[in-house]
Amino acid sequence: MSTFFYMLLAFVVGVLVGWFIWGRLRGELDSLRGDLDRTKSERDRLRADTNRLSGELDACGRARADLENRLREAPSAPAKAGADKAAAPAPAALMSTPAAAKSAAAKPASTKTATTKPAAAKTSAAPKPAGKSAVPKKAATAPKRAAAPKAAAGKADNLRRLIGIGPVNEKLLKGQGVTTYAQIAAWTDADVKRIEDVLNFDGRIAREKWIEQAKLLASGNEAEFARQFPTAGTSSNT
Repeated sequence: MSTFFYMLLAFVVGVLVGWFIWGRLRGELDSLRGDLDRTKSERDRLRADTNRLSGELDACGRARADLENRLREAPSAPAKAGADKAAAPAPAALMSTPAAAKSAAAKPASTKTATTKPAAAKTSAAPKPAGKSAVPKKAATAPKRAAAPKAAAGKADNLRRLIGIGPVNEKLLKGQGVTTYAQIAAWTDADVKRIEDVLNFDGRIAREKWIEQAKLLASGNEAEFARQFPTAGTSSNT
């Protein structure tokens, strides 16, 4: 009887020890699975960062190529303007010779009429002030028309306050004519697709909520913007 009892006790103890060891091993296995999932997510994040950096590098390359093209074309523009300025006085010189001949021919006639008809000389001199006053009026209207684009250009917003917009993206957006929060807030799906093609980032505008940020800044709701996007304006903004 005692032998059977000891055998039963040993069986129960063996089952308990086996269950305990299995539980420990199962916990270790679950921990390894969790580490594997975290490693996979970290790998995916690093791939996304790599794609983003590659896109920014491509955008920098395009911007650099554009600047190099502008620099190559810049010297030809002043030379062309100088050639135009040199060619412009030629017609005036050609036209001045007949005018000088006419004025030289008119001088003897004016001397003769000055002795006989002084009243006519006074009346002919009267229209000159009117002609002089007409010139400043035209010159005064020209600066007003030229000043209109400067006033419009001074209303640009600081686009780098939006999360996801750095120096490169800001330059590309300004190249597309986007300079204010209101423009970004009014983007349609077609506008988003066009801008993403330029920035070479598929889905980034919706993912980083550019339009939502721009709506808050355009409406002047700084408190709500700071609450919803606390990382804006920090080192992790872009």
